[in-house]
Amino acid sequence: MKLQSVFRIFKIPQSYKYTSPSRISKYEGFRSLMSGPSQHFVSSDSVQVLGQLYSQDNYTNVTNRILSKVGKNLHNQKHHPLWIIKERIKDHFYKQYVGRFGTPLFSVHDCLSPVVTVEQNFDSLLIPLDHASRRKGDNYYVNEKHILRSHTSAHQRDLILSGLDAFLIAGDVYRRDEIDSSHYPVFHQMEGVRIFSKHELFSSVTNGEELCLFESGIRTVEKQEHHTLEAVKLVEFNLKQTLSKLMSHLFGEEIEIRWVDCYFPFTHPSFEMEIKFQGNWLEVLGCGVMEQELVNSAGAHNKIGWAFGLGLERLSMILYNIPDIRLFWSEDERFLKQFNVPHIDQKVIFQPLSKYPPLVNDISFWLPRKGFSENDFLDLVRTVGGDLVEKVSLIDCFTHPKTKEVSNCYRITYRHPERTLTQEEVRIVHKAIENGAEQELGVKGRF
Repeated sequence: MKLQSVFRIFKIPQSYKYTSPSRISKYEGFRSLMSGPSQHFVSSDSVQVLGQLYSQDNYTNVTNRILSKVGKNLHNQKHHPLWIIKERIKDHFYKQYVGRFGTPLFSVHDCLSPVVTVEQNFDSLLIPLDHASRRKGDNYYVNEKHILRSHTSAHQRDLILSGLDAFLIAGDVYRRDEIDSSHYPVFHQMEGVRIFSKHELFSSVTNGEELCLFESGIRTVEKQEHHTLEAVKLVEFNLKQTLSKLMSHLFGEEIEIRWVDCYFPFTHPSFEMEIKFQGNWLEVLGCGVMEQELVNSAGAHNKIGWAFGLGLERLSMILYNIPDIRLFWSEDERFLKQFNVPHIDQKVIFQPLSKYPPLVNDISFWLPRKGFSENDFLDLVRTVGGDLVEKVSLIDCFTHPKTKEVSNCYRITYRHPERTLTQEEVRIVHKAIENGAEQELGVKGRF
């Protein structure tokens, strides 16, 4: 089946086709909900995002399909479930934490551009140059210097540098990831930062004026080398109390919470919060005491602080029992109207849409001797199949006893969240994935 035939079958405008050095660009457009060209696009030598033109280089791996999500801002669309969660968190912080003049202590920033520099996304957060999170295979690079942010933490330093001591950030973030009901290449995060002066932290402590934020010590599991233990314990207490109140606000006063020690490059000590929901412990956010080097680089040398980050989709799926992350991008009124509530705190009991039957196809191929990345294959599947693909699983890996060639077999589950797929639709898309894998990823098909 020729590419032009697929454009006709899926009613994709011919104007959407383009030439691009991106390895999988010519297979883009295989998605049924595409209504026309995007204002964001990859051309032969540049990438345009939000009206800004960026030069391409060998780091560029962002695709038109991903760029079509930029500017959707689901978290700012009134009555969308992500908007409801964001507004509930914002409302809680506004009411719970008030400044000296009766105004909210925390400012909210939910319209920041998702295109950031690599320095903002990684270096400003002290992420080492060899850290796995920087890999091209895990991110969407615009070019060597710019990236679609992989976390909203990319804005932390700039906001502190602007003079803010307490703020919330909400926005869309982008990562190349596995394909299943809980992962999508675009999702939404919300995070908070609060930093304290000596007076703010110790004002309620007896003889607090005698205590210090900093010392020349050693790093332990409990604290950083520059922090006093009493300062860290107060910051940690304030952080955990703040987040416990937030979870009680979202899930009810009876919610059970536990804290798990973990590691993040930009906080120490670091924790994950888990809640007990319907009998299971679920991780809902990460947090910790901010690395002092990060705080110092933002010009707040005399302050100490905490930061947390959570996924809005994660919380929404738990709260509303939404079974498939693709539904957040749905334009189906049966989904959207369920969240059209008069007040953000009104309880929503999500009624699942009819589950349409899946169609399952396997794809097997010999891997090239070097250079194969599973995330490249998954990105190809997403680019070609779009939201027709529900899940991709590696079901077999075989090494030939003589040649030592490796063969992978993946099972692709096709199921549209809003309608029944036909065998012919899936056959066309699956064939395009097979062709794309051979031509663009260098594999040898066993189809």
